[in-house]
Amino acid sequence: MSRRAFLFAALFFASLFVLADPRARAAARVDLDGAWQFRTDPSREGEARRWWRQAPDGLETVHVPHTWNLGRHDDYEGTAWYFKSFEAPDGLRGRQVELHFGATFYRSRVWLNGIEVGAHEGGHTAYYFDITSLLRRVNTLAVRIDNMPTESTIPGWAMRLRFTNNVWYDWWHYGGIVRSVWLTVNDAALIRRQHIRTRVDGRHAEVADRVFLENTTPRPVAVKLMLRVVPPGGGPAVALAERALMLEPGASEEAVALRVPDARLWGLDDPQLYRLEVELRDASGATLDILANTFGIRTVEIRDRRLYLNGEWVRLTGITRHEDSPWEGLAETSGTIRHDYDDMKALHVTLTRPVHYPQHQEVLDYSDRNGILLVPEIPVWQFNEKQLSDPKVRALAKQMLREMVEHNANHPSIFAWSVANESETSTPGGRAYFNTLRDMLKELDPDRFVTFADDGLPGISRAEESASSMADFIMMNQYFGTWTGPAGPLPNVLDRIGAMFPDKMLIISEFGAVGIFAPDLEAAERLRSKIMRDQLALFAKYDWIGGAIFWCYQDYKSHRNLRPALTQGQVEVGLVDENRQRRPSYWLWRELNAPAKVALDWSPPIMYTPPEGFRATVTRRGPEEIPSYSLRKYRVVWEARDDDDQLVAKGERVLPDVGNARVVEGTWAAPATKAVTLTLRLYRPTGFLASETTLSWWEPRSDGEDIEEMRKKGTPAPQ
Repeated sequence: MSRRAFLFAALFFASLFVLADPRARAAARVDLDGAWQFRTDPSREGEARRWWRQAPDGLETVHVPHTWNLGRHDDYEGTAWYFKSFEAPDGLRGRQVELHFGATFYRSRVWLNGIEVGAHEGGHTAYYFDITSLLRRVNTLAVRIDNMPTESTIPGWAMRLRFTNNVWYDWWHYGGIVRSVWLTVNDAALIRRQHIRTRVDGRHAEVADRVFLENTTPRPVAVKLMLRVVPPGGGPAVALAERALMLEPGASEEAVALRVPDARLWGLDDPQLYRLEVELRDASGATLDILANTFGIRTVEIRDRRLYLNGEWVRLTGITRHEDSPWEGLAETSGTIRHDYDDMKALHVTLTRPVHYPQHQEVLDYSDRNGILLVPEIPVWQFNEKQLSDPKVRALAKQMLREMVEHNANHPSIFAWSVANESETSTPGGRAYFNTLRDMLKELDPDRFVTFADDGLPGISRAEESASSMADFIMMNQYFGTWTGPAGPLPNVLDRIGAMFPDKMLIISEFGAVGIFAPDLEAAERLRSKIMRDQLALFAKYDWIGGAIFWCYQDYKSHRNLRPALTQGQVEVGLVDENRQRRPSYWLWRELNAPAKVALDWSPPIMYTPPEGFRATVTRRGPEEIPSYSLRKYRVVWEARDDDDQLVAKGERVLPDVGNARVVEGTWAAPATKAVTLTLRLYRPTGFLASETTLSWWEPRSDGEDIEEMRKKGTPAPQ
């Protein structure tokens, strides 16, 4: 997560912003979200009619971030236009102003005051333009966006599936300005970004920071660069550095080393986050810019085909999630993202891909804060060899990967990058594609692994046929039991892949069941639950399978994988439906992926009298299971209630290290009640529920015809 420190106020209301103090000396951000004017352009007449100079009639007001593929334009593919006017005061003169887009799907062209400022291709990464020379007192912004795929767009037509007569990619084509828009106002020099790398050295850590600077003037500028590392939770800096520099016009970078003593490591249940603050000052000591990024200190290694986090062997599980909902589509708010990821943490997610395209910053920040390992990906899905060999596709893939890495490299949750999904990577062109992008990523970000999602492994006979042989680890998409065929052959296939790649760790990057393989939702749930239960147990048997990711958290909108007669609709594949209503498989996944097992019984054992205590044994899942990771500082909270729901007793205890077994006991005075319910909850250090177990006692009583009633009936009865 990054944060700019603004040393002057920027007041923004509707389409007007005012700089409170034009003499202030620091970068500022001015929000351009909110009301914009919008119109579709199905006949593509906007450019010929110069809409970028004069907005047309027939506009509607929308609120950015926005996608037009909700409501009456829900299946509209093609071009559309956005327009916004704003006023700029004289205080901007002499300062550099940039226009930023968080993301626009898919191709954009941008005009300011009738002059084109630039274009961008790609729907999920941020970009900007320098608009200093074009800014006026009153300004008009026009943005043309085209969401129509082609064979050379990413995502593009799924030509590998041409034989199915459906070439749509498997999610919705949400066009629009799908993330925020803003201006930045800069002085003579600015901090463009920083790339933070860490190395654990015993109890301490070495931090190597590359700070990317820019002198926006035509002459050299003397500056001082100051860095400080703030510990988790705040407080005095634990590391400091400064440099005096002479910045030449244009872009430059500076490498700075710092040492963090007694480093606190980022982990799954203890995600410690430091903050590296960089300040740029001019020769007089005035602040020109400040940039801060959170980062984590941790080690991620693959040794002997196993995944190690901070030196500990871990086996992890998780769920993918599309950026999709009926109320926001791709233009997601932080509230929807937090809701879904809170729910996914309740499902014990510690690993996810997380889906086919670069993610919203809130997803990455959330994963940093809550201990989820990620493998972000670009949306090269079901491309054939011709597409993977296309120079335009490769250049575009490089651009997308570069943007994704440069924006996101400081997130400790990211441990690998993925360059493709279910494409023809077992061909000469596919192998060359992977090799090219892997080499580029290793240069950009040497500390992270590079891989891709491969669904072709069951069909190869030699490891070198697949680009997976060149990946740092294998990600295998497999749908035995549905798409791939019957579930029975999966054990033999895993045996063969394990022998074919004897030095590779494997992560099951997709498995699950889409509803079309069953006659109705109820039958689909039975199939999904069986695959989930059977295959998680199977994966656990192979110690070189480091993780498993279920497809998918929610149902999502698509033009494919639908029931007969539908051309658009929801793909029935989620643990929850598109409205986040939970299915039975949700609860099964939560049970199967709980990190601990809890055995709970009354102590002493009782039958006819109310209980006076309990004994619980808490055991972590061992390395022969999946998931499996150490459990430290987990908190046990218990309470006993009587038949009127009145509290009988309660307690809690922190377990320093769960290990093989931890015993927790509680006692109370025997209550005068006919029933007792004991609930024991195990919480992660981050506050999420890890397991919940309930034990009930009720007073056994019986009834029937007694002797007195027998006599009343006249039935002979003993004296």
